[in-house]
Amino acid sequence: MTAPPLGRDYRLLWSAAVSSRLGDALRTPALALLAATLTRDPRVIAAVTVAGQLPPLLFGLLGGVYADRWDRRRTMAAVDGLRAVVVGGLAVAVAADRAGVAVLVAAAFLLAALGTLFDAAAFAMLPSVVPPAELPRANGRLQAGTAVAGGFLGAPAAGVLFALAAPLPFLLDAVTFAAAAMLTLALRPAPPARSRTDECAREPRNEGHDRPAAAGRGRSVWREAGEGLRFLREDRTLWRLTGLTAGSNLAISGLLAVLVLYALDVLRVPPAGYGVFAAAAVLGGLAGGLGAGRLAARLGTVPALRAVLAVQAVALTGFALARHPMPGGLALAVFAAGTTVWNSLWATYGQRHVPAGLLGRVGAAQRMVGLLTAPVGAALAGLAGAACGVGPVAAAVAGVFVLVTLAAWRVLRPAAPAPPATVGSA
Repeated sequence: MTAPPLGRDYRLLWSAAVSSRLGDALRTPALALLAATLTRDPRVIAAVTVAGQLPPLLFGLLGGVYADRWDRRRTMAAVDGLRAVVVGGLAVAVAADRAGVAVLVAAAFLLAALGTLFDAAAFAMLPSVVPPAELPRANGRLQAGTAVAGGFLGAPAAGVLFALAAPLPFLLDAVTFAAAAMLTLALRPAPPARSRTDECAREPRNEGHDRPAAAGRGRSVWREAGEGLRFLREDRTLWRLTGLTAGSNLAISGLLAVLVLYALDVLRVPPAGYGVFAAAAVLGGLAGGLGAGRLAARLGTVPALRAVLAVQAVALTGFALARHPMPGGLALAVFAAGTTVWNSLWATYGQRHVPAGLLGRVGAAQRMVGLLTAPVGAALAGLAGAACGVGPVAAAVAGVFVLVTLAAWRVLRPAAPAPPATVGSA
């Protein structure tokens, strides 16, 4: 309550991010519903989902390169403007009954591809908007705002709007993208990113990367992308955090793949009450986002990350043991809160420790490596659930998370305090 305000530019950036997330939450379920009206073939419907998941893995590093090459504020506004045009065109196609499966796949792929550039630019933009000490709170509030926009507002409204008129959720998505573009343009232009030489000239491990990271003229795109990967790999703590995120995502994607069946078959959640059950995760995410800054201020970023994983491991174990909707929903809420805190503080650590001219590339590399395990976890959970049932899958997911937590407590060490200064004799 007594924390200082984060400023006008942060409010604009927050509003743009929440507006975009609201539109995403309207569009994603509507795409699935529209695909289901065209075909009942699970493979075709899955193709629409996969089309939206592939671009971050295929183009994430390229998005990071151009987020460092171009003006980030204008890049974010231009990307949202393009996304408004794409979704608006999709709404027109749906209204004209011209939106076949190929159109849905192409739209999902193009929107996700544009999103990789937007995400990289937004990640790199935040440290120029708020002071470094306020980054945990700023990231947490972003996570909380997008959780509310997606879970409480967008997702429940998508089905209602689609039932009223199929083009309606896509039309509103286009409006949210246009609003986000205007909000982003209202931000004050950030100063140009400094070169890596300016920021890290005294660090021996940065030798050999002394060109201005944001210039990019005459340089290979892939070489610049490699700089982001190399920085990530050479920063021991950041690399370990990214590896732990990949391990966590292996478990989380496995859990999400069987969550509906587990809730209905094991926890005995009534089908009509599943929305209320799922809202527990949104409430947990909201609480975690609002508390991330306070937790980091009290414990420090790295100790807070270790503690969060331990709490999540306990919560997920309780979820796997639960056989009633109430304890299951409570455990899911605690786990979702920890996920939001982890995402906020993981982003904060990178934003504090990566030079400004490399933020786009390193952030993109973080996300790409962290997400590589997600499709693997979902596929393994689906296969195991078909063979053994969803109960053992939940237990296996909890076991994986416990292993990730043990690894975190072994490899993540808080920085040792500096030795006290001594006064020498004259």
